[in-house]
Amino acid sequence: MAPPKLLLSVSLLSLIIQLSLSSSSIHSLLRSKGLPAGLLPEEVKAYNFSENGRLEVFLDAPCLTKYENRVYFETVVTANLTYGSLIGVEGLQQEELFVWLPVKDIIVNDPSDGLILFDIGLAQKQLSRSLFDVPPRCKNNQTGGALRNHVRKEKGFEALR
Repeated sequence: MAPPKLLLSVSLLSLIIQLSLSSSSIHSLLRSKGLPAGLLPEEVKAYNFSENGRLEVFLDAPCLTKYENRVYFETVVTANLTYGSLIGVEGLQQEELFVWLPVKDIIVNDPSDGLILFDIGLAQKQLSRSLFDVPPRCKNNQTGGALRNHVRKEKGFEALR
């Protein structure tokens, strides 16, 4: 049996790690890197940020929310985080004209102009930074495919599978 001091130390260390990976600190991390906190939803469960800039964000369930258009977060979102940008984003899609397109990059070139550039592969889109001041709430907790199909049904489109 482990000594009580060792068990207490391990428990305390585990608590510190969990607190450091909480969703509130991911939003602080984004702000410290020149990005608005609202780029990620309020429901972020945990994250990992490595020294080389690799960011992994974990949600309990897929998340549908809205900025200017609807966006869909998978349960894991990854990117390279540098000052003013998330490059090589995976796990985030944006709806454009009833089509879900992957968001590739999110960039704030000049914080004073109040714009954020979203690279969605086929095009680049500039959005007002004010849309991202507050972390959004997820609409519901259905599984990924059901969540996106639900969106199509709301708009009058049935998913064909």
